[in-house]
Amino acid sequence: MANKESFFQKLLGSLIGGKDSEADKKRQLKNIAKTLSKTHFKYYKPGSDQALPVLGKFFYDLYKSLSPCQILFNSQQNPNYYKNIIIDNALSDAQKKALEDLEEDAITELSKKMPFNQLKQKVKTDLATFSGEFDQARIQSIDSLYSKMLNFKAFCTFDYYFILKKFDSSVRENEFNKTPKFVPIDASYIADDMKDFLSTLWSLPLTEDWSDLLQLLKRMRGGNEPIKANQWAKIVARLTQIKTSRVFEMIIQLTTKNPAYEVVYEEKREQIVEAYIDKIKNQATTTINKLENAQKNSKIDGLLQQIFGTTSISSLQNYTDEQSAYFIKKNLGGFEYTQALSYMKAFLVEYVKREVREYADLVLIRGKWTTSPLSAEMSDAYNDLLTYSEKITAFDKKLSEEEGEFGLKLKTLLPRADRDKEAANIIKTILRDNNGLAKEYIVNATKSLIAFAKNTKLLIEDYQKQRPELLTNWKELDRFAETPIKDLGVEVYKKIYLIVNLMQSMLAGQE
Repeated sequence: MANKESFFQKLLGSLIGGKDSEADKKRQLKNIAKTLSKTHFKYYKPGSDQALPVLGKFFYDLYKSLSPCQILFNSQQNPNYYKNIIIDNALSDAQKKALEDLEEDAITELSKKMPFNQLKQKVKTDLATFSGEFDQARIQSIDSLYSKMLNFKAFCTFDYYFILKKFDSSVRENEFNKTPKFVPIDASYIADDMKDFLSTLWSLPLTEDWSDLLQLLKRMRGGNEPIKANQWAKIVARLTQIKTSRVFEMIIQLTTKNPAYEVVYEEKREQIVEAYIDKIKNQATTTINKLENAQKNSKIDGLLQQIFGTTSISSLQNYTDEQSAYFIKKNLGGFEYTQALSYMKAFLVEYVKREVREYADLVLIRGKWTTSPLSAEMSDAYNDLLTYSEKITAFDKKLSEEEGEFGLKLKTLLPRADRDKEAANIIKTILRDNNGLAKEYIVNATKSLIAFAKNTKLLIEDYQKQRPELLTNWKELDRFAETPIKDLGVEVYKKIYLIVNLMQSMLAGQE
């Protein structure tokens, strides 16, 4: 076109510079004005550098036609609304049913009527049904429609009113019962506005089929069309002429005295389907995890109540959630097994050293065993439990801020952790090592409890035999026992079974 220069012409002009460059610029602008005058668009008067009333009418007609769309878009600013309605519009009946079943309330309600493992499988199946029908063609169609929506929205919500006020200050927003009286204005007054308008215009995919978007807008407006198909078709035809003729670009070039001006625009494109599927999956997974945690916590509370008669257990002073919070706040990690270790310590102190000791003293010290290996295994398990009680106490003391080996070091390093990477790394290492020890004590103490309980079960069965095979002096032991030895053994076995179940439940959630 006449207003275009070759690369070499521009390069030559920049090298020559001075008057010749300025003369070349004027020559280009003259050619642009000449080209503009040959178009049928009479929006601009080059001699006086004025934007004419017919340009004001062009923007007014657009504003009037697009006003219902502008009001519709301005009433809903949340971008997720448009994403959701576009995707929902493309869902099959099977997907809509699966989506209903994947809502939090639906999953929660179903959890009351269905075994949890069965519920998890159903959610997995519903997710597969929902995501499986999104083939590449459908994904591309949805993403394309959303991109079209974004660009159309930007075009409709352009500030036409701001431009029109410059042509006629009496214009009122979204009022079209009175035809404005537009007057010629200095074109430089609206040059930046025209640049912004062209950015939105060039972003519009004018050659695409608009029927899908117009139907969606009708649905968004409750069945009423914000703009009719034939009305939008006329606008598209007019915009295509404006774009093809580059008339607005030439007006801007002339009024800004910049023949090199070109439209700067970015067509909005976004892929929304994959993110939407991930959101549905995450919501369903979160709901399942929440229900699973609720069940787990309910189970843990029930076990605590059966073992200790309360759910409030606090047997450690330093390896606690309260101390852990200081490190978590600074993203350094934390103490990971505080509750499990506290429950184990409480059991070892409150139960092993009383009821279990009473039973062990009877069967291991006074009992006459017919086979030594079983006796030795049970004795070792019992002694290990006493040892772990002492080990956990010593472990907790080492984390004391006043006198503990690790507690003092953590207290010293923590204030420096924000600015000192080495200090932060040392803290992380200390926390990791101590968590490893805590887990080791829990696991090994649990193994010892299982070993002790296994032998206790054998002794309970042996007691009930007409001819005992493990101990030969059950009647004698009964005379020494404050509680009938069989009842004591059953109680010990039940309590150990409960604490083992508790530890396994708590560790399973942290693996």
